[in-house]
Amino acid sequence: MSGHSKWHNIQKTKGAADAKRAQAFTKIAREMIVAVKEGGSGDPANNSRLATVVAKAKAANMPNDNIKRTIEKALGSGNTDNFETVTYEGYGPEGVAVIVDAMTDNRNRTASEVRHLFDKYGGNMGAAGCVSWSFDKKGVIIIDNEDGDLEEDEVMMDALEAGAEDFAPEEGVFEVYTDPDGLSEVASQLEGKYKFLSAQVEMVPQNYVKLTDEENINKFEKMLDLMDDNDDIQNVWHNWEDAE
Repeated sequence: MSGHSKWHNIQKTKGAADAKRAQAFTKIAREMIVAVKEGGSGDPANNSRLATVVAKAKAANMPNDNIKRTIEKALGSGNTDNFETVTYEGYGPEGVAVIVDAMTDNRNRTASEVRHLFDKYGGNMGAAGCVSWSFDKKGVIIIDNEDGDLEEDEVMMDALEAGAEDFAPEEGVFEVYTDPDGLSEVASQLEGKYKFLSAQVEMVPQNYVKLTDEENINKFEKMLDLMDDNDDIQNVWHNWEDAE
């Protein structure tokens, strides 16, 4: 597998994302509620989708009390939250492939907002399946190695022994790839030993597009920022790579 992941593309915006931690927790909580309702259980051991979201929440440093309260809320008879999962696909400037995962209680509103962002910033929203064929669904765990203290061979062996499918060193991090359904199990075996920067199911591009026009780069970055700010949008996957 290529050593380039979503993490490689978003490092420069990670600080801004951290500053909006409360919004990030709200989005994760929404995922958790949907996972409980669709999985029919508040026990991660009996609900694989919930287990995956819990792994993501822990990697984002969501407090255990918040996780517990969210699950209890989802199980409560008075909970009227009614979100559905929706995926949009399209193209950014210069043909960059974009997948938008959303959870919404108003499909028409969200579709309109996503289409507007594509149109305004040099892209266009396409039909379902127009770009997803060029991505692979993977569990991705990002292990922090900013200080360079970790031994690559040791981390790789630990990851593979935990059930990972692939491993790639990148600048300041190690990327661990798993089967989507195996993410929570691999994460649970590694989390006590390593610090995670991210742990979630991602759409990993099979190839990348390098934007060279500064105006297009600015447009695409603005589109991504506004999508990140949208409460309905959970994740944005794309195959943009900085030109070196």
